Amino acid sequence: MSLRFQRLIFILLTLVLLSAALLLILFNTKQNIVFFYTPTELLNNKNIPLDNKVRLGGYVKQESFSEKSLNNYVFKITDNVNELLVFYKGMLPDLFREGQGTVIEGYLDKDNNIIASKVYAKHDENYMPESIKKELEKNNQWKKNYK
Repeated sequence: MSLRFQRLIFILLTLVLLSAALLLILFNTKQNIVFFYTPTELLNNKNIPLDNKVRLGGYVKQESFSEKSLNNYVFKITDNVNELLVFYKGMLPDLFREGQGTVIEGYLDKDNNIIASKVYAKHDENYMPESIKKELEKNNQWKKNYK
């Protein structure tokens, strides 16, 4: 085999391996993507399959929080336009409370309720995910002055 042919084989083999690695990365990324929605976007989007994991962001509605049993909670998430009922089993973050900004990760059921697997609470008084902030500014609900 000539040196030129060996280089050609080496280049082709390298391209095949890089292509395979890229396909594996893209395939894995596609399976792990979790889309972020507000309650209004989630209710208006009819293309979301029930078995897809979603992230829901908004505020915990005042007077909607209840503990059904030990570590079994029910509450509503709102964006001041629409609201969704959330069922969560587990320990809530220390900063979780009514009126607080939160992000819920879970699955949408057939009754448009969220079965939450993770609950994230706002970690300081100035934190707001950028996508929620833009949605609130668009709906004229964003308050720039904190007390």
